[in-house]
Amino acid sequence: MPSLLAIANADAGSSDDAAVDEVVSALQAEVDVELVRTSSPDDLAEALAARPDLDGVVVLGGDGSLHAIVQALRDAGRLDVVVGLVPLGTGNDFAATLALPLTPTEAALVIAHGRTQAIDLVVDGDGGVVVNAAHIGIGAEAAAAARPWKKALGPVGYAVGAALTGLKGLTTPGARLRITVDGETLTRKEPVIQVAVGNGRYVGGGAPLLPRADPSDGLIDVSVSYTESPRRRIAYAFSVRRGEHHRRDDVVYLRGTSVEVRGDALRCTSDGELSEASPHHTWRIEPGALTMYVP
Repeated sequence: MPSLLAIANADAGSSDDAAVDEVVSALQAEVDVELVRTSSPDDLAEALAARPDLDGVVVLGGDGSLHAIVQALRDAGRLDVVVGLVPLGTGNDFAATLALPLTPTEAALVIAHGRTQAIDLVVDGDGGVVVNAAHIGIGAEAAAAARPWKKALGPVGYAVGAALTGLKGLTTPGARLRITVDGETLTRKEPVIQVAVGNGRYVGGGAPLLPRADPSDGLIDVSVSYTESPRRRIAYAFSVRRGEHHRRDDVVYLRGTSVEVRGDALRCTSDGELSEASPHHTWRIEPGALTMYVP
């Protein structure tokens, strides 16, 4: 019987606590599982270090929790540990890409049944992991605006952030960027309003920003928007919600194994984690670096 460690957020509310207890009870009927609650990267590192013979971890949370635990495993050199995900977060975007059930007990059964799949991992220039997606430009600014609203409003907080950013985003000049994918620099010279890279299809609680992404194809999906006028920016936003923006003539959508962006300093959001503005961003793929339980 595999030995699993279920990891939950120590700061979760009472409703999340009830869901965690329900999931752990469902798992205990099938596998050997222990529950720990953590609240910091140090807590995660200590929990993993105390269990050197662990077969797998179960993430009880959303994309941010998954990001933190995969980062801790990679930092510890333990990506051989299988990762399960029970989506208890706000957006649960990577769970949607993996077609995981959103009902906690049903997601727990996916783990108990034990089917696994190799999953690619995107890594940035500082060694930070991107399990789902990273993006710079208007999407990162919307994520920043949504942060105060996310805890209170859940997925609606993303829409609030987009609304707060929207009017400003209609007239803010795009960034001057040099974008290189697998050593080939994109030739378009117009200002850029958004660059997105990643493994997962969805961000912000269900927007298909990278609609063709396959987390097991050994490639990073890249979407670059050169959308300029306010009218076209509004149309771009609606096309993102429909997952059709990659067909627009002011969007370049491609795949590669490495991406570099240089130019104006921009903030980046990676699996929901927001960074400070930087003039240089890089990402590379580590094919099949992670193993996850899947339906």
